[in-house]
Amino acid sequence: MKTLYVTDLDGTLLNTKDRVSEYSIRTINRLMEKGMLFTYATARSLVSASVVTQGLSIDMPVIVYNGCLVIQPRTGKVLSSIQFTRKEREKAIEIIKGNQISPLVYSYIGGKECVSWNPDKENEGVQRYLSLRKGDKRLRPVEDNQLYDGESFYYTCIGEKEKLLPIYEALCLDNRYRCTLAQELYREEYWCEIMPSAATKANAIKQVKELFNCDRVVAFGDAVNDMNMFTIADECYAVENAVSELKEVATGIIACNDEDGVARWLEEKVSKEFG
Repeated sequence: MKTLYVTDLDGTLLNTKDRVSEYSIRTINRLMEKGMLFTYATARSLVSASVVTQGLSIDMPVIVYNGCLVIQPRTGKVLSSIQFTRKEREKAIEIIKGNQISPLVYSYIGGKECVSWNPDKENEGVQRYLSLRKGDKRLRPVEDNQLYDGESFYYTCIGEKEKLLPIYEALCLDNRYRCTLAQELYREEYWCEIMPSAATKANAIKQVKELFNCDRVVAFGDAVNDMNMFTIADECYAVENAVSELKEVATGIIACNDEDGVARWLEEKVSKEFG
């Protein structure tokens, strides 16, 4: 039986310092060298994920932007992508503008991946996001009339829950979109993330599973946005710090992210498979 192991990053593989511990790096790399098929599925971009997973020698395609893109990490080659249609963009923009929110817009402009935002409308949450991505070549500060240029595939609205809730409520009822609203890990602000309905970790995992002719999927996660990948996994494990909703549907509960829960489970279970 050929198994694909897939983990979420923030709150799951990453510790509270937003890093993969030396123990986890050493353990996972050793198991991959022996043949373990291992990758991650995250809401982060490849740029951001590559920083926090530095040291992991992942050769398999990775899943970013919650399933909008499947990318080969070594080369940056996009293996699959899901974007908004023109009508989907227009509706989402209408709702966002109508609630006086200035989002981060992820798009391809001239074949280049960009993150556009209006510097005149930054709030504390956006400023923190930008401060963690200094030097990121995707960043594109613009005025409102250029904010939605290109082929967009992801919108992120950061702010107070009460201000983002109307956007979430309007779009989550429209089956053309997948919309999440959750508090940022270890922070006060909330993130409302909007993407095409077909963009899910589950759909992207199915693609990778088929690409490598895997028979089974084992998944690890901590948050509500991991629910859909748990539903298609043969086994799914929630870290101890996971939300209660995810724990309820999990095959089992493993140690928390600060205790290397994923790596310790792999050490115990997968090491036996490869001897």
